[in-house]
Amino acid sequence: MDAATAARLTVLAGPTAVGKGTVSADVRLRYPQVWLSVSATTRAPRPGEVEGVHYHFVDEAEFDRMAAAGELLEWAVVHGRHRYGTPRRPVEEVLAQGRPALLEIDLQGARQVRESMPDARFVFLAPPSWDELVRRLVGRGTEDEAERERRLATARTELAAEPEFDVTVVNADVRQAGDDLVSSMGLEPLRGPAAADGRDDGATGR
Repeated sequence: MDAATAARLTVLAGPTAVGKGTVSADVRLRYPQVWLSVSATTRAPRPGEVEGVHYHFVDEAEFDRMAAAGELLEWAVVHGRHRYGTPRRPVEEVLAQGRPALLEIDLQGARQVRESMPDARFVFLAPPSWDELVRRLVGRGTEDEAERERRLATARTELAAEPEFDVTVVNADVRQAGDDLVSSMGLEPLRGPAAADGRDDGATGR
């Protein structure tokens, strides 16, 4: 693909616990030429999360200000609780530089980006099976039972949205999924350190 195609915005979305954050982290590690957007969120940091690396952690008032000022490319209430959004200016600046940019966001956000930037590439990250998705969500241990049930209910709806996307990548193996993702972006897959498995460790996923 030509440079203009490779530099086009790519949006990665998929159901909760599918491993969006883990695949994105693998791409960040092995493909430094890909710029990965950092979302703003109103939720509290999880253990190990770093401000400005995993998220921009803001309070409700600041999120309200950003949304009202048009500073967010997209934003949504995820799992009925916290708000997440993509700061607009960094995305526009990176695309203007001709760099490939990746947004790792939820289904609601992906639909908003499609409305404002229909030329973007939309990639759906799918689990190998429903049972594997449940295993990953339970295994990461970052939610209580009520929260897991909310997320699984959301996941059923999110899985049904797969036909809305341009490309589907199955996350059975993180390294392979990362390679498939960057291939869909028009970049040449590289050799590099492999991630352990397809589990979403909850570090960056919405």
